[in-house]
Amino acid sequence: MKGPELQQTLTECAAERLALLQRHEAGARAVSHYDFNNAYQYVINREETQLTWLQTALAEYGAPLPPAAAAIPVPETPKRGTQMDAGSFRAILDDDAGRLAAFVDRWRPRVEAITHARHRLMLDVILGESREHQRIFEQAAAGIEDVLGRRTGGLPRRGAVLPVRWLE
Repeated sequence: MKGPELQQTLTECAAERLALLQRHEAGARAVSHYDFNNAYQYVINREETQLTWLQTALAEYGAPLPPAAAAIPVPETPKRGTQMDAGSFRAILDDDAGRLAAFVDRWRPRVEAITHARHRLMLDVILGESREHQRIFEQAAAGIEDVLGRRTGGLPRRGAVLPVRWLE
């Protein structure tokens, strides 16, 4: 794979990753369940790191990070309330798991064709982490609340995460 073709591949991957990141940010604003929202925060943090890697790789070719491929809508959820059960967010979590699975399936053959060892390894790591994130969303959609670890004290969580970070 020659330089221009590799640059195009990296650009397309970055545009898709950015679209998924923006979709996960929108999902995090909609999913107020404390544990599931923490899972979103973890995934978003890793995706921001992945985009930094892609941006650095594109900079080698003098190319900027592209805009997101396309906005991905968030499935509808019930109205926000104080007593929201874990199943209320299943549609969003299932959608995220499915989109990540499709991303990995679409990109696996393209990554295997890359001959540039460093960029291929970087993209392999991105695909592996995407598969991990897919499993996190699948577990959350199944109602497993401790996807990032067990709670101390065994007490249930109360309340919810606010849709915005700061209120003034």
